[in-house]
Amino acid sequence: MKMALNNHLKLEAFAQLTKEIYECRKCSLWKTRKRPVVGDGDTNACIILVGEAPGYWEDVEGKPFIGAAGKLLNEFLKKVGLSRESIYITNVVKCRPPGNRDPHPEEIKACGPYLDRQLDLIRPKVIVPLGRHSTSYIFSKAGVPFKSISEVQGKIFEAMFWETKTYLIPSYHPAVALYRVKLRSDIERALSLAAKILNNQIMI
Repeated sequence: MKMALNNHLKLEAFAQLTKEIYECRKCSLWKTRKRPVVGDGDTNACIILVGEAPGYWEDVEGKPFIGAAGKLLNEFLKKVGLSRESIYITNVVKCRPPGNRDPHPEEIKACGPYLDRQLDLIRPKVIVPLGRHSTSYIFSKAGVPFKSISEVQGKIFEAMFWETKTYLIPSYHPAVALYRVKLRSDIERALSLAAKILNNQIMI
């Protein structure tokens, strides 16, 4: 991995990355999306949330998690003492799949390197992948076996990124909790663990 950049160089690198994502033609999603969704939040964050792909409103506005699932996510963050301004939020796939379908493997493969660069620039202490596609991708990078999101939901995994211990806390995607209300407490608990690690409130 590359050495960490100072803030000025990091902002330049993010600007270059954003330009590349806007110009990207590596898969067919650019043909149907309105605008790509690069990410949002603090580029020096210790916590990064990784969703799967933009939805309708994200595609319209160009920001992640601003639709119904985003509003629910904001509620969870507030309850556990986190703000969107203090973390960074992005997706594995930067363009909306038609009809909000799941991203295809070839789309994840094409777009994944952009996420890799975001992670490398931010170097968070905690990564919270939201949903099975993002969890599968992050776990594959960490060399952690993955079978199902329900099996790993809310558990803490340790991985070595940037020669530093990094914590992975997978969670259900907030969109699922819109119609499966019982899962809301699970998502909130996963985010609470991330906040506690950040504040050194739990020993690992």
